[in-house]
Amino acid sequence: MSTPPPPPGPNPESPRRPGLIVGLAFAGFFGYLVVNVIVGLVALNVGSEVAFGVAAGVLALVGIGAGVVFVLLRRSWSIGLGVGLMIGWSLTSIVTVGYCTGLNPGLYA
Repeated sequence: MSTPPPPPGPNPESPRRPGLIVGLAFAGFFGYLVVNVIVGLVALNVGSEVAFGVAAGVLALVGIGAGVVFVLLRRSWSIGLGVGLMIGWSLTSIVTVGYCTGLNPGLYA
């Protein structure tokens, strides 16, 4: 005699895992802040207008570009991480009036 199959359980890659999504959103937010500090310090040490432009592009690609790509992957971990990166970029832009994300280059003069 064969044994019956086990009852179906929760799918580990189910998109409805709010605890994982929220936790990774915080991780994405703080991860973006770390990247922002590193890229910002490098740009300030170089000090040229080209460095600020490159830094602004890199920060936008990391925050918005990678965030959108992660959300489009449609996995629990990637949705949270992508949303966290985008939240990190937007809140950093708002709180620093665009200084730390390169949106307000008039402040560098």
